[in-house]
Amino acid sequence: QVQLVESGGDSVQAGGSLRLSCGASGGGYSTYCLAWFRQAPGKEREGVASTYTGGLRTWYTDSLKGRFTISHDDAKNTLYLQMDNLKPEDTAMYYCAAGRPLYDGSRFYCRVEEGDYYSWGQGTQVTVSS
Repeated sequence: QVQLVESGGDSVQAGGSLRLSCGASGGGYSTYCLAWFRQAPGKEREGVASTYTGGLRTWYTDSLKGRFTISHDDAKNTLYLQMDNLKPEDTAMYYCAAGRPLYDGSRFYCRVEEGDYYSWGQGTQVTVSS
């Protein structure tokens, strides 16, 4: 199992930016999916973005595309989430997760769906005030 530790959560004002980090270690696979999810108070956890460590491909939840950017530093084995133009509705606990990629017959891909992920970090809190 991959061990994941998130950091970078903070309280910011609307319109501000934050970069979340997630350090990954362990696990028996050389390539896998890494993703960010978030859970707001009283709501279900939702996917934000995912990336495949074996390539430069990324996927986003449509409503967040454009303001959030996921990236992965192979050398540091660290996942990032750059969040710009933050809004109060972005307030949530943010989690990173690791999972096995899917294969469509020609290449691997990663969905942003909770059921595809088997390892989770403890979360980092992001609070956006208006």
